[in-house]
Amino acid sequence: MSGDNASAVISENAETMATASRLQHMIPGTAILVLALTVAWLSFTREPASAFLFPRMIGSIMLLLAVWNFIRAASGLAKVGEGVSGLTITRIAPGLVVMIVFVYFAAKFLGFYAASYIAFVSIYSLYDPASHGSPKAWLRRCLVAAGFMSVIYALFTMLLQVQTPRGLFF
Repeated sequence: MSGDNASAVISENAETMATASRLQHMIPGTAILVLALTVAWLSFTREPASAFLFPRMIGSIMLLLAVWNFIRAASGLAKVGEGVSGLTITRIAPGLVVMIVFVYFAAKFLGFYAASYIAFVSIYSLYDPASHGSPKAWLRRCLVAAGFMSVIYALFTMLLQVQTPRGLFF
């Protein structure tokens, strides 16, 4: 292959990689922007307004970061990453299933805090390398989840007075 042909092939490969990389960043950047717009819009259009103070703050911050991320992706400034591999997807999938069940079923049926505790313990045990046969590991998982949920309860219910879904338990 001559020098001109080799440089043309390298240039074509670099251009293809740049397009793939930009697309790789544009798709999730657009999805996150749409999600942030939806969260912000819902938080500013729901009543009573006092119950949506915290979602408005989070929605506004999320929208600003999503716009910044989208601009970086559209302009080609985001050049990190090589995409998501099949192995990564198989590692993430069990946690996503737990979260989907939590969001669409458990939180409404059991109540936010009870379902959150179960989801936290489930995800923790899925990704914790400790043995599932060890009572000590299960005790640690349950205590960490209880501590985490105590902080969440104090923050959301007591401090921010956020209305959480009520269910069978609380």
